[in-house]
Amino acid sequence: MSTPSSPQHGGERVAAALAAAGTTHVFTLCGGHISPILVAAKARGIEIVDVRDEATAAFAADAHARLSGRTGVAAVTAGPGLTNTLTALKNAQAAQSPLLLIGGAAPTALQGRGALQDIEQQPLVAPHVKWMKQVRRVADLGPAVEEALAVAREGVPGPVFVECPVDLLYDEASIRGWYTDAAGKGNSLGDRALRWYLGRHADQLFAGAAEGYVPQARAVEQPQAMASVVERAAAALARAERPLMVIGSQAVVDAGSAPALADAVERLGVPVYLSGMARGLLGRDHPLQRRHARRNALREADCVLLAGVPCDFRLDYGGHIRRSATLIAANRSAKDARLNRRPDIAAIGDAGAFIGALAARLDEGAARREPWLGTLAERDAQREAEIDAQAAKRGRHVNPVALFRALERIAADDAVFVADGGDFVATASYILRPRGPLAWLDPGAFGTLGVGAGFVLGTASIRPQSQTWLVWGDGASGFGLAEIDTLVRHRVPVIILVGNDAGWTQIAREQVKMLGDDVGTVLARTAYHEVARGFGAEGLELRRDADVEAVLTKAAALAAAGRPVLVNVWLDKTAFREGSISM
Repeated sequence: MSTPSSPQHGGERVAAALAAAGTTHVFTLCGGHISPILVAAKARGIEIVDVRDEATAAFAADAHARLSGRTGVAAVTAGPGLTNTLTALKNAQAAQSPLLLIGGAAPTALQGRGALQDIEQQPLVAPHVKWMKQVRRVADLGPAVEEALAVAREGVPGPVFVECPVDLLYDEASIRGWYTDAAGKGNSLGDRALRWYLGRHADQLFAGAAEGYVPQARAVEQPQAMASVVERAAAALARAERPLMVIGSQAVVDAGSAPALADAVERLGVPVYLSGMARGLLGRDHPLQRRHARRNALREADCVLLAGVPCDFRLDYGGHIRRSATLIAANRSAKDARLNRRPDIAAIGDAGAFIGALAARLDEGAARREPWLGTLAERDAQREAEIDAQAAKRGRHVNPVALFRALERIAADDAVFVADGGDFVATASYILRPRGPLAWLDPGAFGTLGVGAGFVLGTASIRPQSQTWLVWGDGASGFGLAEIDTLVRHRVPVIILVGNDAGWTQIAREQVKMLGDDVGTVLARTAYHEVARGFGAEGLELRRDADVEAVLTKAAALAAAGRPVLVNVWLDKTAFREGSISM
């Protein structure tokens, strides 16, 4: 057993707990409240990825978690540093992504007295995390981080928060010196009382710290559905003539199990729609995977398995599934399993493990289901032909459908697609085919714009050798253009496609049609490629369909040489996604 040691300062305790859990990266924007954590983490071999906006740090930690299966870690300073992360925290909560946010705070003795960046952080953060801890003793820093890293991954994964006041992070001699200086040297009764109070306060801060600290990473058990539920679900699928599966992000929260999940899906022989982080689970062209006409398929299926997918707006709140069908809901969350539509069979536990358990009990039934599989395959082929017809249309600038058809041909076999935008990204989702498991990242159910740069940084922390494409709407790009500086500094050779149609097109399309006004939806044909060059990246401009393949090929070659590249793509307006408004 390791011998307890007495770290020189509290930041080293935080870093020790992170290192013991296998943390490889901390995403951050620097601040005096958290400097000891960053310095100590770097000294332990943890890579510090510093960004230009705290939200980006949290988004990067989110993506790191999704791709690794470990808890992603972001550290931000107090006050505005923390408040800047709230949207990213909420996005991680909605996406059920395990993220640890470490936040600095004002000195414990000065909280509530007007100290720099001092606010009540707990009420702001609490609604957006599954667990939080306000540490008040140096000795409790390490155990709090240990617990947070585990809680983030337990049960339904999600973000957690640990608040570390600045006077817990620096060395004891410095902190006692600060408090001595704050008390002054006067001899009045009030002066002596203040010195006594601050001395006693410092004693409480450092109580137990001399005993040393041995970090111990806490194991996390995967929740399992009951065996009786697995048997009932297996029997229902065995009886079905038109079964269907919809697999979502929660089924691949254990990232290392994705290949086993893909094998189980193949053994089941049930046609499947993949969404969120599950996109790419079966590769590019697996015969069981369906991509189009999901609503029609759900309405015709006689048995539907939702694996890690709630009946929210994406499934018309359960309305897409006919009432006579047997509905099986596999989900870590009992609430999500029953959201808006009560299932016939609720399998509460890890959805990926549940599919594996089903495959172990069922013989492949694909031969008996060939007519059903054929019907779905024919519909997909018809829709692909329609997309080809859309791609053939030519206008003044670049047809986005043709652009993504070309990208589908050019992207490498190990490509990862990061999606951040509205209309441009939604078009891409119909056309691009992720090459393998965990090769598509989008915000998730919260529909957040601004995730792009952070998700790229998170991807680079796990898959530094993979070719990475950021599909960026021109509106969404405004949230993170300054992070091109971050990508250059950290040598992240991403290829960025900005879909420049000079507008918030997903909103404008329906707003103009329904209300007759484009107010608030118009942008400019900004020279995004020149912005990229200003930050030290490569910048290319693409204005014509005839140049698409040549420019994308050049961009991929430039990125392969080690630099981020931004391609400013002047898009034509299309009606490809007419009537796409969601509520």
